[in-house]
Amino acid sequence: MFRSLSRFATAAALTSAAALSLNVASWAQSPPATPPAETKPAETTPTPSAPAPTPAAPATPPATPAAPANPPAAAEAPATPAAPATPATPAPPATAATPAPVQTADPFGEENTLTPKQVLMFTGKANWDSAFDTLMDAFKQLSTFLDKQKVKSSGNPLIVYTSTDDTGFTFFAEMPVDQELKNLPKNMSMGKSPEGKALKFVHRGSYDNMDNTYEAITNHLDDKKLEAKDTFIEEYMTDPLKTAEDKLVINVFVPLK
Repeated sequence: MFRSLSRFATAAALTSAAALSLNVASWAQSPPATPPAETKPAETTPTPSAPAPTPAAPATPPATPAAPANPPAAAEAPATPAAPATPATPAPPATAATPAPVQTADPFGEENTLTPKQVLMFTGKANWDSAFDTLMDAFKQLSTFLDKQKVKSSGNPLIVYTSTDDTGFTFFAEMPVDQELKNLPKNMSMGKSPEGKALKFVHRGSYDNMDNTYEAITNHLDDKKLEAKDTFIEEYMTDPLKTAEDKLVINVFVPLK
């Protein structure tokens, strides 16, 4: 298809060229046409033109007067005062985050005077391997008895260590109460919590780590050359029956001789 179109275009171009050559040859053989007779223009008397005026010498232009220092106000259109800029709307102050409560250093060896309180006491004995479970069982028995009597504890539960050895210890589990209770079950009695001067230490964390706290207490007593009684008191600042063991906060009181 492309070849037939090419050929058709080539033939048309040659035909146009031949016709143009014949026209040129015919024009060359025809005699030139007789030029028309020259017509002589009529003579006219020229009117003398007026002489060009001599231009006058330009006068020296006066010096441009200086602009007055203070042009009259009427000469100038008063400037349109610029519209006052709209003050940007101040961004609202960022709400200050509530600062976290600052936790001061826990007392360690702070002198204290214990005030005796009326308590419901549970007398028990435990070995060191199951110490925490035994103490929690004692608190449960005290709490269950108070619930049955519809009596609420008036203070934090206490553990008073009365004696210790390598295998275990004897203790009182105590619940402060505001009234005398009757018909007590076995191993329970009414009594008074310890009193007198004591050093206060704070333990945070599980009961299993109490050994580290007591070791630090022993070192503190040695450094201060202080002699403690055989009794140690633990005040549970967090409810031991409802608080995760690793979240316990326990005040340790060491009575001095």
